[in-house]
Amino acid sequence: MSTFDHTGLIQSINENLAPLRKTQPETMQAFGQLARVAMAEGAVSAKNKELIALAVGITQHCSGCIGFHVKALHRLQCSRAELEEMLGVCVYMGGGPALMYAAEAMKAWDAMAPKSTV
Repeated sequence: MSTFDHTGLIQSINENLAPLRKTQPETMQAFGQLARVAMAEGAVSAKNKELIALAVGITQHCSGCIGFHVKALHRLQCSRAELEEMLGVCVYMGGGPALMYAAEAMKAWDAMAPKSTV
């Protein structure tokens, strides 16, 4: 199983992209705008779009994508049951490799879950 610290990975990716944001601001701004438009609430809900994005990240074996989209799903109040059902589809479509990244997504989910105040 993955030993990724997805919160740290997200921070590292953001830090490592800082120089590119300075040297390629138009490209980076365009990518950000594309993400905002593609993920906006519409006929398909923002939460369902994030589930789709996470599924693509899992089947494409992208740990960074897993971190960013799990974080967004928590923000959108996705349930663990919704996540697990989507992971089942990933395994169906992606086989064993998707199963390994599904395990990584579950680890990220648990690590990024809001802490209970009880």
